This record gives sequence, C-alpha cells and structure tokens, in this order.
Amino acid sequence: MNTLNASHIQEAAAYINAKISIKPEVGLIMGSGLGILGDYIEEAVVIPYHEIPHFPISTVEGHAGELMIGKLCSRPVVLMRGRFHLYEGYGPDLTAFPVRVMKAIGASKLVVTNAAGGVNTTFNPGDLMLISDHINFQGHNPLVGPNDKELGVRFPDMSQPYSKRLRELARDVALDQGFSLQEGVYIAVLGPSYETPAEIRMMRILGADAVGMSTVSEVIAASHSGIEVLGISCISNMASGILDQPLSHDEVMETTERVKSRFLGLVNGIIPLM
Repeated sequence: MNTLNASHIQEAAAYINAKISIKPEVGLIMGSGLGILGDYIEEAVVIPYHEIPHFPISTVEGHAGELMIGKLCSRPVVLMRGRFHLYEGYGPDLTAFPVRVMKAIGASKLVVTNAAGGVNTTFNPGDLMLISDHINFQGHNPLVGPNDKELGVRFPDMSQPYSKRLRELARDVALDQGFSLQEGVYIAVLGPSYETPAEIRMMRILGADAVGMSTVSEVIAASHSGIEVLGISCISNMASGILDQPLSHDEVMETTERVKSRFLGLVNGIIPLM
C-alpha cells in the first residue's frame, strides 16, 4: 500500500526547485549502464538522491544515484542517473515516486530506458527496442491504496501507455541516423534472479519481446499523472535458454557500453523534437 502522498511529493519538489532556475520539460530515467547521457547535460545541477526528501537510494551497479537538472540539446530536462527497483526492497510507490516529483517540477514528457533480455529470438544483443506496450508480471502496482485525485483518476486508462506519436518520432530519428529500431512488448518481473528457460518460453507465449526488472511502476505512475511516455529498451543479452551460456550483470554492462554512441545519438535526436 502507498506510504507516500501529495505532501511528500511537494516536499521533494520544493527542495529541488530551491536549487534550480529552470523548469524541466522532459524527464529521463536511465537504466543500467545508460547514465552516460548525464555527461551531456549543460548547466547541470546535480543532487544526490540521499539529499532529496523521501527519495530512496539506488543500490545497483551502473546506477549513479543522482538527479540532474539542466539542458540537453537546449531543452530543459530532469534526468535520473539510476532508478529504484522492487528487488531492492522498495515498494512500488517508492519506485514510482521520482516520476511524481518530475511532474511536480514541470515535466510533461518522459523518456524511460532500461537494459533488457531479448525474449524475441529475432533480436540481437545491442538492439534498441521501442516499447510498444508492457506486461506487468511483478505482482505490484504503484496505485494500490487510497487514490489522491490531485495526482490522477482512480482507474487510469492504460490503452496506450507508450505514446504512438513519440514512437513514430523515434523511428524517424533512427532512420535519419542510418539505423532501424526494433519494437515490441516489455515484460517486467520482480527479480533479482534472472529468469529460467521455462519462464522465458512462457513469456514468449504471452507475447513478450523483452524482459526486465523495472519500468512498469514508473510508466503506470506517468500514465496516472498524464505524462506522455517514450520507452526504449537496450537488448543487453538474449534471455535464459536461447543461447547455451549463463547470464550475468557484467554482460549487461558490456553491451550497454558497446551501444552507447548509438543510444546517445538517438536520444539526443529525439529530445529537441518531443
């Protein structure tokens, strides 16, 4: 059940607003190994998560644990260098809390990224996949508990959680840059253990193309808040059972390092046009 409410959101937003002079228009949440985008933010104000009221702390390798506010491609942005996961012991309200705060300080659009395992056997490690939809297989929802009408309606529509307009924009940017994007359904599991081969076969039957341990709580909260969302998965490895090899977080980090220039070019091309 939610333990955070509108007053907690406003306290966090007030703390951040006191340190910045711009109003962010776009929020960005960077997954494992993808926080490199923060190096390109100009006039950046950097706030460690532990300083922000009610923010949890990121504990995962590849997640720096800091909020950055500044300009990216001349666009005012707020960027999370690292996110929070249910497997770290945080509730779904806490994993989604930063999205609420982004909305409170001005963001009306969100780019959410993650490193994901490829369930679709036509994918390859290093592919970038536009998320067209998701399957919440985590057993949790950030909206459980009393609904605050100031934040959104009791039963929010989830028929298009990932903006069709922004996906079309992303495809056009990628083509202009000389490559194409995969597109598919992201399934979120609790973690932190990787999936078994049998679980991956089940997910493929369910219609999933990529699997990860994040993103859905944030996107549900964004939809509840009226934020337009673009989701991008970096296919960091093929999921369990597809290749005859064990899975490791080191492989995830190696793949995101290899594709970072393409990822940076794509996001930098999208931001000015959102």
